Amino acid sequence: MVLETLTISDAVELAVVERSGFVESRHVGAAIVLSPDGDTTAVHGNADALILPRSSLKPLQAVASVTAGAALEGDQLALGTASHTGTDRHAAVVREVLAAGGLNEDDLGCPVAWPSDSATRRQMISDNLAEARIRMNCSGKHALMLRACLATGWPIKNYLAPTHPLQVHIREVVERLTGEKVAHTAIDGCGAPVHAMTLTALARGVHRIGTASERSPFALHRVAGTLVRAVRESPWTIAGPGEPDTIAIETLGVFAKGGAEGVMVMVAPNGATVALKMLDGNGRAATIVAATMLARAGALAEADVVTLAAALQLTVLGGGEPVGTIRPGSAV
Repeated sequence: MVLETLTISDAVELAVVERSGFVESRHVGAAIVLSPDGDTTAVHGNADALILPRSSLKPLQAVASVTAGAALEGDQLALGTASHTGTDRHAAVVREVLAAGGLNEDDLGCPVAWPSDSATRRQMISDNLAEARIRMNCSGKHALMLRACLATGWPIKNYLAPTHPLQVHIREVVERLTGEKVAHTAIDGCGAPVHAMTLTALARGVHRIGTASERSPFALHRVAGTLVRAVRESPWTIAGPGEPDTIAIETLGVFAKGGAEGVMVMVAPNGATVALKMLDGNGRAATIVAATMLARAGALAEADVVTLAAALQLTVLGGGEPVGTIRPGSAV
């Protein structure tokens, strides 16, 4: 049997693209908003449909890797939950993580890639450098996973196999944080397992991470609190200059993590949380929709969200001039 995500009838209008007073595109999907205490305060569409969180799962995977023994802090820890743009600064931190464990780039199980940062890519081409695993946007997560294996004594060979002890541990932590059994396991673009769950479960897991205290008597919560602080203190790590997650953290003080195929999670400073999925897989409006939902829940200032929208460059151009915008839809 093939499982599937929400259907068109499960979805509502989360965003529109307006050009010269004409709505030319609509992004539909589903979303859920949790209060600072974790109670459901709003549901848009079917939040109990299954999704693949993609890179929005990284905070949960990172917490699991640290509880398995990868004792990283600061920028090194933040890179473990990142979808970075492959700049020299990102690559340098990942190399530090690997070198401290006696590892090198060849130990990474992610595929080779060019950095998504255009300036870095141009410089690499100019320098006659090739694609590299360390430039792949998930290399920080993979380095963290390798360090967890070393700390626990698990083999680094085949560390991405769903049956590897590390991946079994990650799955158990994911289920503990989300309060939901994994419905299906797929293989993400970087080669790591990614677990299907409902949007409700994803929101619950990210809320628990985003509201965790570093002073908690529970190690899992202390790790989560440390992770969130590391990302908020160094927003460049989570993505890169000019990237939506980095901009949102810098502008709003939130904890934000986008995922491929239109997934987004965002936790406001007071703990209110949003998880959403754009059904068409396009995430261009995901950040502003999530922030708008948090503002309407009273967790963010409307003026700050306006500032965010300007920074995200959501303007639609015609002949090089502004003629419209990408904005939240009728269901938000």
